[in-house]
Amino acid sequence: MTVQSLRLRFEPLIRRLFHAYARIARGMTLGTRALVLDGENRVFLVKHSYVAGWHLPGGGVEIGETFVESLARELREEGGIELRGAPVLHGLFFNRHVSRRDHVAVYVIRQWHQERVPEPNHEIVACGFFDVAELPPDTTRGTRKRIAEVLQGEPATPDWS
Repeated sequence: MTVQSLRLRFEPLIRRLFHAYARIARGMTLGTRALVLDGENRVFLVKHSYVAGWHLPGGGVEIGETFVESLARELREEGGIELRGAPVLHGLFFNRHVSRRDHVAVYVIRQWHQERVPEPNHEIVACGFFDVAELPPDTTRGTRKRIAEVLQGEPATPDWS
């Protein structure tokens, strides 16, 4: 059995265990996501090792951390991206797909710097900028909705997906 097949086999179990732990350890989870746009309005997406599909970069807000501090940390970790200006809050979303307690703040980032695209690692297996008309086929529904809201003027919904 290959490492890839083992990962695919145990990924759902690991995800359920992580979410069970999060429910016990935290009353409510808060997260940040960034819609990072380049000069051509291409969007930066990441593909994680532990969950299927392409996503906006982001992650959980840690204790003692502001939303923007969390956002800046996640962008550095996942994309080697440094904020160069104030992020603009797009909206707050209830992510009932993950948990009845998960909420995500989405920011639009147009002022940033990236020296180079990071190499794949244990968390991020791929990342890059994509034209909105040519998003990877397995880009998640919630990610597609946020992109359409920001770039195509679609109405925002209160739920993530």
